[in-house]
Amino acid sequence: MREIGVDEAGKGPVIGSLFVAGVLTFEGLGKIGVKDSKKLRPSMREHMAELIEDATEVHVVEMTANEIDEGRKSQTLNEIMVDLFSEVVVRFQPDKAFVDAADVNQERFATNIRAHYEKKVKGEIDIISEWKADERYPIVSAASIVAKVHRDRSIKQLAIDIGAEIGSGYPSDAKTIRFLKGLVKEKGDDLPTYIRQSWKTVEKLISREKA
Repeated sequence: MREIGVDEAGKGPVIGSLFVAGVLTFEGLGKIGVKDSKKLRPSMREHMAELIEDATEVHVVEMTANEIDEGRKSQTLNEIMVDLFSEVVVRFQPDKAFVDAADVNQERFATNIRAHYEKKVKGEIDIISEWKADERYPIVSAASIVAKVHRDRSIKQLAIDIGAEIGSGYPSDAKTIRFLKGLVKEKGDDLPTYIRQSWKTVEKLISREKA
């Protein structure tokens, strides 16, 4: 049976891209010792991602901050996540997909992905959609690791390109907020495309600067 795991990294940040990764199950997965990517040191995530990508079929989809802003003009973030997860599932055309539910309703998330899949592929698929699936299913843990590594590499490269300390890109990160405040003070609402301007964090900072 052809089975995959799918997970995302970067859904919540205010800076940078969102990544969704799919990983095809493979012999030896259990020996790698995969777990939820958030519970691994960056160096261990990098090492495991290399092992996974060398051992099996992997597909990663990136959606930039600007693309997210454009998408949110006509879609909710949940709908965008369904599209991205569906793109990965369609790419593999598996018999079964384990996905980390990116919706408050895990059953609805599975139903929507299944509908997209059946429309595109004209075939049936078994989808297991659960919150924290990356903690329960090794193949989703593997997808979580790959997605997180791609997100981390992207943010690291962005910081180098900008020449500034931007932190993790999450609104809860003091370094990220400090960078955003400086950017808003300098540019107002004419912000670079790597900033998710549809995020409330940015809207609030702009409002305060204009007050």
